[in-house]
Amino acid sequence: MFDLAINPTLWLAFAGATTLLILLPGPIVTLVIANSLRHGARAGLTNIAGTTLGSTLFFAIGGFGMAWVLALLSDWFTLIRWTGAAYLIYLGVMLWLQKGQSLAEQTDVATNTGKAKTFFLQGFIVAITNPKTIIFYAAFFPQFIDPALPAGEQLFVLSATFLIIAAIIDSSYAILAGKLRPWLSSERRGRIRNRITGTLLIITGAALALTRKAS
Repeated sequence: MFDLAINPTLWLAFAGATTLLILLPGPIVTLVIANSLRHGARAGLTNIAGTTLGSTLFFAIGGFGMAWVLALLSDWFTLIRWTGAAYLIYLGVMLWLQKGQSLAEQTDVATNTGKAKTFFLQGFIVAITNPKTIIFYAAFFPQFIDPALPAGEQLFVLSATFLIIAAIIDSSYAILAGKLRPWLSSERRGRIRNRITGTLLIITGAALALTRKAS
């Protein structure tokens, strides 16, 4: 039987602390809510698939001790971060200027393959270009490592725990925002929906742009 070595007390503390931290809205949450309000919960869930892959990539690199890979790619991450931020802000401004549509008039782009890839890529970019992810991994995880147990197995369990909790909480945000979407179904409320979504996208882009690279 495969048995991972983990201190149950530290694991429970980590799970609780992670839950509290993820509940606080950040760039990922605002992006998920924005797209779920605009296009439905499926769009937000596709964002989450992208953010999960991005976070997994960071954790895998960190777990294998390949900090040099992140250092090597840091300049490219900065370029991608600025490009992604500009794109999200552009989308937000366009939504502010756009005429309101009822849900009956709006095409359900969340089922479109091309748009699904866009939502996935948005989530992935927000995850991998946010230096807070690196800082979180470097500063937060070690506090819950038991030195008497194998570090590799503990990092695996903690990383998996973080990803699962993040996916569940972020998915809840997406579903709740998707539930609110029909309430903004009329053309007049469609303008409100556009402005709420636009504002959230602008906030996400600005947060991404203003976050400094981890040192």
